[in-house]
Amino acid sequence: MEIETIGTASLGDRSYLVHDGEVALVVDPQRDLDRVEEVAGRLGVRITHVAETHVHNDYVTGGLALARRHDAHYLVAAAEEVAYERHPVRPGDALPVGALAVTAVATPGHTPHHLAYVVSADGRQAVFSGGSLLFGSVGRTDLVSPDRTLDLTHAQYHSARALAAGVAESATLHPTHGFGSFCSSGPASGARASTIGEQLRTNHALTDPDEQHFVTTLMAGLTAYPSYYSHMAPLNRLGPTAADVTVPEPLSATEVLARLDAGQWVVDLRNRVAFAAGHVRGAVSFEYGTSFATYLGWVVPWGEPVTLLGSERDVSAAIRDLSRIGIDRPSASFDLSIGEQVSYPMRGWDALASATSPVVLDVRRPEEFADRHIVGAVNIPLHELMGRLDEVPPGTVWVHCASGYRAGVAASLLQRAGREVVHLNADWSRVHGVPTT
Repeated sequence: MEIETIGTASLGDRSYLVHDGEVALVVDPQRDLDRVEEVAGRLGVRITHVAETHVHNDYVTGGLALARRHDAHYLVAAAEEVAYERHPVRPGDALPVGALAVTAVATPGHTPHHLAYVVSADGRQAVFSGGSLLFGSVGRTDLVSPDRTLDLTHAQYHSARALAAGVAESATLHPTHGFGSFCSSGPASGARASTIGEQLRTNHALTDPDEQHFVTTLMAGLTAYPSYYSHMAPLNRLGPTAADVTVPEPLSATEVLARLDAGQWVVDLRNRVAFAAGHVRGAVSFEYGTSFATYLGWVVPWGEPVTLLGSERDVSAAIRDLSRIGIDRPSASFDLSIGEQVSYPMRGWDALASATSPVVLDVRRPEEFADRHIVGAVNIPLHELMGRLDEVPPGTVWVHCASGYRAGVAASLLQRAGREVVHLNADWSRVHGVPTT
């Protein structure tokens, strides 16, 4: 048994290809299938089975499209209501995949019908746990319905413990979430690899003997998650197609300016420093990087057209990232010098300390603000800013976050709305010169 990990850092998730040298099982594949197929081709293995641990809430799956493309069995929990043909899997089902023995295990909690898959071969075991048991924690339990969160949290506690008890301590653990995904909850460890034995010693779901304490603690730690999540499960139940990640023919300057005049979302992918120094009026800054898709999907209203501005390399990467969350075929332009160019100042903590009665907007999440913040700062999380612009006090707004990324997005949104802004592109861990509490 060999396992290949296919990470998606932009969403904090992993997919897996496990094989015996000839045939392969793919677990929780992303929608851009070429990455999976490249691995299979490099290894010279046939994809005969594709498995979903659950109906995903944080990305559009590539499972159905991959299974159809390779005439593979598509393993989805029998209890799930979906609009396509699949191999219905029930807890306890055993499925041979070449020399691999695959067993489905009921692990409700992250979702009601969640499954884990235990793969055995050559005296070894590997546990593909999806959003159940993670490195140091478990998947969050509030994505299905507020009315079900309590019951699912209790279920998550029992599922994690039953899963760990049913395999050897030497079994390797391979979760889908837990690498930055908002589908995680609690103190995820950030480890790159782990075993069931290590989790038995370190994971709070397995070390806390008090179920009610675990439930209360986990639920108290559930924070906001991206708004686009609400659209992922419905798309996955319908059966999404593979992503089209080709770069479209670039728009002309006239077409881009017409979209800006119409109030559409024109997204500048450049570094936030370059954006602040000069950009077309009305554009917004979503610097391309690992946080790009999450925050764009969280801020831009679902279904509204998006036009990307940037280098061809960044546009291509952004199209791929956005396809994973169901934002398909955005328009693009590589011309960054079009239209009226505007700017705003970018400053650090020393400049804020010397400012007279500045209006400070903190766009971090509420739990970050509660931990420590600048005295007198107004807290409006970035993902709520568009709906709360009228709460921003009058005057020039000094915007900050933890690193400068979210503040760059917020500064551009405020400027787009006609406000004067200063972007505090500063590291919050090094704040100085201003009173905090």
